[in-house]
Amino acid sequence: MAIRRTTICCSAVALTALLTASARAQTPAPSTRPVKQTRAADDKTPLALFPVANVWTLPLNSALTAPPAFRDAFAVFALEGEQLAAYDLAAGSRAWLVSASTKVEPVIGADAVFIAEEDAIAALSRRGGDVVWRQPFEAELAVAPIVDGDRLIVATADGDVIAFRAVDGRELWRRRLLRAASSRPAVTPTRLFVATADKQIVALDADTGTIVWTRSLSGIGHDILAVNDRIFLGSQDRFFYCLRVTDGEIEWRWPTGADAIGLPTADDRSVYFVSLDNVLRGLNQSNGVQQWKGALSFRPISGPLKWSETLVVAGTTPLLQAFSVRQGKSVGRYAVSSELSAPPYLFTDPKRVFPVLVTISSDIVGRATVTAATRDIEPEAAAMVPLPDVVAMSPMPNPPADLGGVSPLPNLTRVDPTAEP
Repeated sequence: MAIRRTTICCSAVALTALLTASARAQTPAPSTRPVKQTRAADDKTPLALFPVANVWTLPLNSALTAPPAFRDAFAVFALEGEQLAAYDLAAGSRAWLVSASTKVEPVIGADAVFIAEEDAIAALSRRGGDVVWRQPFEAELAVAPIVDGDRLIVATADGDVIAFRAVDGRELWRRRLLRAASSRPAVTPTRLFVATADKQIVALDADTGTIVWTRSLSGIGHDILAVNDRIFLGSQDRFFYCLRVTDGEIEWRWPTGADAIGLPTADDRSVYFVSLDNVLRGLNQSNGVQQWKGALSFRPISGPLKWSETLVVAGTTPLLQAFSVRQGKSVGRYAVSSELSAPPYLFTDPKRVFPVLVTISSDIVGRATVTAATRDIEPEAAAMVPLPDVVAMSPMPNPPADLGGVSPLPNLTRVDPTAEP
């Protein structure tokens, strides 16, 4: 009886082992179908924008006559042949196309698109491109206009800074400066800041145009970033500056190997900028101490773009580089089809987890192509490969039916459960 029980037990164990081994041998390799990345509720890892993959490509089939204008997911392109085209970037589709000519970058307001024509400034409806108003204006602009709430601000080559009412084009105020603006003005709720060709930074009252203060630098200033109670800008004297908003006092300046160009960007602790010595830097906002610097593989053409913990820089080669905000380390690259014809742009799309990166490149004859890309959250599918050291097992012909079609182990003693002990 004990022997028989032992034999039954051993037989069952052996049969189980056989079934398990057979099932393992016949199980395919793990699925390589992409699985969406998810984040746990307590995951504090910063989101990264790169790597990115193309979403859509839009050939404009014409050359640009001015830099494009962007606001949220709305873009306006001035094209040769006196055409102005507006696009919905979220859908990658054209909103309208009208006859208009400009060589100055348009600016997009809440309800209108503003363009500088040869002898006028015009406002076009964002909805359909219809002319809302047109004011005669023969002065040459020194820089592209900006929109500040319900006002349109322009700076002329003669040194005038003029505020127009956006709704109807009526002039609100005009201020003549000693020299023309060297970069596009920056605004806060109460101030308008202008870098001029005579190495001055001028602060104007935003409501009246009255000069509040003037600060001299040792070089012509570039694009100004206004953040809280400070403004930041690079200069042609190879320094990057931080000035107080209230009185223009220089709080600190940082020496660079070449001019710091483009519009800086910032977060709550640091300010980030590029310079023509092919370097991206992160400085402490309060004291100007350098947190890190990252080497670029190209000469930059514009200031860095920032989203979450990622900085994106574009240059003279058809390539964009991404860097970590915290360490300044390179975290990815994105190649475009040809040389960039305008700085890149980032916008958020409510239908997507990550923002969309827009690039504009031109072919050999100047025809522009717009490409949208965003974070590729689907990992690439790996090739199917066999498991290592797998032994293929084949069942014996005509296995006994009472064992479920599985071949018995060799020397397995079969026991008749009806037999007398």
